[in-house]
Amino acid sequence: MDALNKDNSEPAAVTDAGKNARVSALDLRLLAMIAILALVWIGFGLATNGVFLSPRNLFNLSLQVAVVGVLATGMVLVIVARHIDLSVGSQIGFIGVVGALVQTQYLAVDGSHTWWIALAAMLATGAVIGLINGALIAYVGIPSFVVTLGGLMFFRNAAYMLNEGRTISPLNETFRRIGGGLNGSIGEMLSWLCAVSAILVMVVVTLRNRQRRRQFNFPTVPAGVAMAGVSAGAMAIIVFVMVMNAYELPRTGQPAGLAIPVLILLVVGVAMSTVSRRHRFGRHVFSLGGSPQSTALSGIDTKALTLKLFVLMGLLCGLASAIVTARLNAAASVTGTMLELNVIAAAVIGGTSLSGGVGTIVGGMLGALIMQSLESGMILMGVPTPLQRMIVAMVLIMAVWIDITYRKRAKR
Repeated sequence: MDALNKDNSEPAAVTDAGKNARVSALDLRLLAMIAILALVWIGFGLATNGVFLSPRNLFNLSLQVAVVGVLATGMVLVIVARHIDLSVGSQIGFIGVVGALVQTQYLAVDGSHTWWIALAAMLATGAVIGLINGALIAYVGIPSFVVTLGGLMFFRNAAYMLNEGRTISPLNETFRRIGGGLNGSIGEMLSWLCAVSAILVMVVVTLRNRQRRRQFNFPTVPAGVAMAGVSAGAMAIIVFVMVMNAYELPRTGQPAGLAIPVLILLVVGVAMSTVSRRHRFGRHVFSLGGSPQSTALSGIDTKALTLKLFVLMGLLCGLASAIVTARLNAAASVTGTMLELNVIAAAVIGGTSLSGGVGTIVGGMLGALIMQSLESGMILMGVPTPLQRMIVAMVLIMAVWIDITYRKRAKR
């Protein structure tokens, strides 16, 4: 009997150990990405004599990350579902031209309602493009690679024809705030208020998640580890706000604080992370990526799911286009050229598997930060643009190779 009890207890212990290992694996992977980001920042900081780590450059970097980060949150789910969207860069240019034409030709540029009507038009345009892409993929049966590759060429040239190859500028002053320009930040006090609110939310969410996991007898990380994670997150928020406040606006000399595009990215990131982890739509997307056949047999309408996914991607393209167009205070058909490479690379570097079924929104946003840090550092070092693209391409290939190697070892 003792031998039998011993045999029965060992598998349970092994199972608990395996669960705890899986719980900590996500943390270790995110920590590895954070370590890579730290090395990139330290390396560029030394190579540029501290210019890379200056408040001015980090403020500009946050604006660049906002666009790629917003798109990466959608691209993560698209890749998780075993699809791809190569047209996001061309959509940025086309939607930007649409929004600029609405402001300059159909409305008064300085009108009080112009900014939100133009924004609504850009979001609607993105949704329609996503609807078309999703319908062709889900109901016509054309592979997403082919549909979006065609979209890459179509929308870039459609934007050129729409604006006759010219740059449309200037744009509505209120609309420009969306891009984080001179008046596109919230200042010192509101930034600190956002920081305190974010820390409180992080503490509450952490405690609630631990309580729920214990309630259902799920494995949890040790309290000390959780506390260290919250402390590190709170410290990162405080340092980030301090750096943003250290950057003074050129004209007024006042602390800039958090830029509006950064706030948009944070809101989108939280919303998309909640949808992917807690909403039925997100669970169905991961199920579709894990096993399309099983998902269909379980009664889920995979075609409608794919359609909704690309509509969501289109909406995010509209939002990202509004940010970059507002920041440039101009719309041109070349805006967003090759941006799809950065977005896909950000998703893959963030741990999204091209084989589908695996990925996180947080990882995609962190991948966007790594990608834009590489670009910003190379620009400061005077690296030629063609060489920058070559390095980004190599980083993407390396990220895919690491993912493949990781998956093979995980199956052993």
